[in-house]
Amino acid sequence: MSAREAFTTKFSGLADRSRQFNRRTRSWRRRIAIFLAVVGPGLITSNVDNDAGGISTYTSAGAQFGYTLLWSLIPMAIALYVSEEMCARMGVVTGKGLSDLIREEFGFRSTFFVMVAALFVDLANTVAEFSGVAEASQVMHISKYVSVPLAAIAVWLLVIYGTYRAVEKIFLVACGFYLSYILSSFLAKPNWMVAAHQTLLPSVHMTAPYLLMLIGLIGTTIAPWQFFYLQAGFVEKRVSQRQYKHARTDVLVGSISCMVIVFFIIVCCAATLNVHGMKSISSAGEAAQALIPLAGKWAGWLFAFGLLNASLFAASILPLSTAHVICEGLGFEAGLDRKFKEAPSFYSLYTMLIVVGAGIILIPKAPLWKILIYSQVGNGFWLPVVLIFILLLINRRDLMGQHTNSLTFNVIAWAISIIMIGLTLVLVYAAIFNPAAAGLSG
Repeated sequence: MSAREAFTTKFSGLADRSRQFNRRTRSWRRRIAIFLAVVGPGLITSNVDNDAGGISTYTSAGAQFGYTLLWSLIPMAIALYVSEEMCARMGVVTGKGLSDLIREEFGFRSTFFVMVAALFVDLANTVAEFSGVAEASQVMHISKYVSVPLAAIAVWLLVIYGTYRAVEKIFLVACGFYLSYILSSFLAKPNWMVAAHQTLLPSVHMTAPYLLMLIGLIGTTIAPWQFFYLQAGFVEKRVSQRQYKHARTDVLVGSISCMVIVFFIIVCCAATLNVHGMKSISSAGEAAQALIPLAGKWAGWLFAFGLLNASLFAASILPLSTAHVICEGLGFEAGLDRKFKEAPSFYSLYTMLIVVGAGIILIPKAPLWKILIYSQVGNGFWLPVVLIFILLLINRRDLMGQHTNSLTFNVIAWAISIIMIGLTLVLVYAAIFNPAAAGLSG
């Protein structure tokens, strides 16, 4: 072979490899673009579960039991993913929200029960979120009579005047602010080896307070409103069946990131409050105040900022979820991409929930802690019913076609549901008849 032929052959080979590389690069860019177009509902829904009530529970877990409950985060992440994935799949396959499907498949009576439960439980949860705003602002030396009205107005304006994509982008940015808990955790200087050991090698304590706290963690992780908001999110984004794998990835990333944040919250409180014997902390606001002398001003303020972000985040989404549930159930127009004139019932209900939720916080000596307790109890009663509806719907072949649960997935999903139902009923019983033992008295 001549030198010229050798050069030509080598050049052709390089050109072929360059074309293959460009094709692979374009393919990856296309996949990333599709994923970024789909991502949102799963990540937002999972992370907004770290709300004021949730953060208070994680704070109490770290303060009372140190690192010993970290092992529970891995099975909790699995439970969160499995339950949310089913709703994502139903939304993508049917193009309908969960309330729509319950009304069409089970009738108006079932839907009416779901709507009434959603209204009262989510209203109590909304009050709890504005309570979180008040607690966080007090750490920053701002009166709740200033912070709560401003927060309510900001949340209302965001939803009333924003499109779905614009609001979703803001919510995704809010997810990033949960990093403040990671920074706060590092400032607390925990024992990372002990934390890793307790995460991977469970050390279960068969005592009533420990088991009740474990149940509280599980009950806080999976809330009924999540299913409705998640499914409605994928429907509003018009995610097709071809994009289902990206929707599933979105849910997976959300489930894992949610548990990562919970991990750092517990570690932060274990390294400070538990080590210094401050085990009676009952709220995230108290924890932020207590962190200042123990881990420094910045650790306390970062913790308070995380609580404020989480509370505002959830105060935006919880009323949205409720408005979706009720309007879908009644057959009214709903969704952020519709103007006020197109969906007056949806926006009016959202406004009412914001006004009432924030207004209750401003009442002097309002029983905020009892509201938080009973919102958790309400979630406990509501959760088993919603889980059963989801499992009955997801296994309807006439509804889901080839996308029904596999045998393995059904076994896992039913096992998780039965465990969740049993544990939630125990928590509800403890909260009603022995709130002090359940760590729910204040």
